[in-house]
Amino acid sequence: MFEKILIANRGEIACRVIRTAKKLGIATVAVYSDADAQSQHVKLADEAIYIGESPAAQSYLQVERIIQAAKSTGAQAIHPGYGFLSENDQFALACKDNNIVFIGPPVEAILAMGLKATSKALMEKAGVPLTPGYHGSNQDAAFLKQQADSIGYPVLIKASAGGGGKGMRLVERSEDFLSSLASCKSEARSSFGNEDVLIERYVIQPRHIEVQVFGDTHGNYVHLFERDCSVQRRHQKVLEEAPAPKMPEDKLETMRQAAIDAARAVNYVGAGTVEFIVEQDGTAYFMEMNTRLQVEHPVTEMITGQDLVEWQLRVAFGEPLPKQQHELQIHGHALEARVYAEEPEKGFIPAIGQISYLHYPEQNDAVRVDSGIVEGDEISTYYDPMIAKLIVWGKNREAALTQMHHALGQFHVDGLGNNIAFLDRLVLCDSFKHANLDTGLIQREEAFLLNAKPEVATETVVAAALIDVLSRIQNNKAANNAVWQKDHFWRLNQQSAHTVQLQCNDQTLKIQLKPCTSGFEAHYNGQTLSVQGELLDAHRLQVCINGQQQKIAFNQHAQGITLFQNGQRHVFSYVQANFNSDDQQDNANNLTAPMPGVITQVLVAANARVKKDDVLMTLEAMKIEYSIRAPFDGIVASSYFQAGDQVKAGDELVEFEALTEEVA
Repeated sequence: MFEKILIANRGEIACRVIRTAKKLGIATVAVYSDADAQSQHVKLADEAIYIGESPAAQSYLQVERIIQAAKSTGAQAIHPGYGFLSENDQFALACKDNNIVFIGPPVEAILAMGLKATSKALMEKAGVPLTPGYHGSNQDAAFLKQQADSIGYPVLIKASAGGGGKGMRLVERSEDFLSSLASCKSEARSSFGNEDVLIERYVIQPRHIEVQVFGDTHGNYVHLFERDCSVQRRHQKVLEEAPAPKMPEDKLETMRQAAIDAARAVNYVGAGTVEFIVEQDGTAYFMEMNTRLQVEHPVTEMITGQDLVEWQLRVAFGEPLPKQQHELQIHGHALEARVYAEEPEKGFIPAIGQISYLHYPEQNDAVRVDSGIVEGDEISTYYDPMIAKLIVWGKNREAALTQMHHALGQFHVDGLGNNIAFLDRLVLCDSFKHANLDTGLIQREEAFLLNAKPEVATETVVAAALIDVLSRIQNNKAANNAVWQKDHFWRLNQQSAHTVQLQCNDQTLKIQLKPCTSGFEAHYNGQTLSVQGELLDAHRLQVCINGQQQKIAFNQHAQGITLFQNGQRHVFSYVQANFNSDDQQDNANNLTAPMPGVITQVLVAANARVKKDDVLMTLEAMKIEYSIRAPFDGIVASSYFQAGDQVKAGDELVEFEALTEEVA
């Protein structure tokens, strides 16, 4: 086995690889940028090499620096993780040229599967089923339109070199095809340096199912069953599970065999994922092959009991596959939720800033957390905003859903927006609960999933006020020891009433807590409640309200109190002084950047007239492009930035004026 490997990645996947390497007695080398100097993967590795500035293009995508880091430390192999250089044929070739083992497939396999059109031609030859469409090299616009017309609408235009949802357009009418084609080619050219596209019939209500395959250098191939990745937003996965529910067994077997055929067709070695677009009746069509380990690989590990990173290392070292097909079985059901720093109710816009409080669920055989983030870390604009992956296992799907709901309730993040409450609602929604799956599930359940301001119960408001009062008393404990009693619930006597004012969901809440012989009498919103409680520690309250006892997790900070209950996060702010309303009015017509990023397009000039919802400019941050739209009919008085400019959150982008009746 290897004595030392370098991990050409960061964050969660780097930590994941280090964990398996340590188990096998393999020394590890981390690489890091300026932003990652104090990151967990750097601390966990045996050695760490600085490779450049924070932007990935100046660090994690620098092939020569990573190769030099491996050579200078004596690393025999490089694990690329996923993303960055993991599917880069030039990086794999550079490893080979420097006698460093690339822990991934051969360069030829990466090249064969790197372009959608090329890979589909190979798969067609290998007998793997394809979605009806055109995958050829003729890129003449009129010819492509003719192909689309013959396929029948709706069709998808897809960038041949695309991925992550970019370079893709849905066209529902023939008359819209040419404009959509031009837009798709433009995005493909700027994102991938390749404007070639393919045309496919659009599958109505498709499922996205992928098969995990492995090959070795001895000609052996196996599949480790499938994962359902249908729950997506912006063509990016949110929840994954294994095995795929409500699928006919014969259809699954066909898909699994097709995946092995696809791997064998390109002499694949190592871990790969063959992705299929699947009709509701289970008919599957080859979509693409990811020539790397996938983000969602832990669900496969949970149901098979296999360590896929260990498999990668053994195969890369030249060993045969650890198990043959007949030795692999499915045990139970697993789910993975990707916990992101983002605002689902604001279009899943990434949240930037420091994590002031972080509590992971307790891990055991049924609950696993993969992360490279700890409390105090900062989510920046440089990399993906994923905080962690939460993976759970149950003896069946119903048990796994229950386990996920419970684990999400124990996953607490404060300091910035996150999607935990959204994920919990997703697990509880009818469509997901009953496995009525397709890639449009989130849009279909939007009214339930994107409930931005859930109603806050009276008991929750009172609990927040009690935390404020108890923490103040605790801080003054040395000066007034008499208030602390030895009873299980302390009692406060001979004290004046405490009035607490909090803000939640744009409402000011006033709660009065009046001491009584049994604790407090709470007065709120016309109700009177009996309250007793104590702070168990800095983040847990034990409270009894009207005879009902519970423990509540919380985080208290200078700006207010955040309560965590049943997977939901309730943010209470301390009442602040009123802001100057004149200042607010002055800025009402200035559109600001929702987050730090780079201006990619400025689509209007000064003094241009626009209509409501017209796109004025586009902003890219964390691999996602956002449109800055006109809030109403008006005139662009000034545009402060040009394409390519960096902006900070809150920067004024455009001065916008409403059309007056005279102008209109």
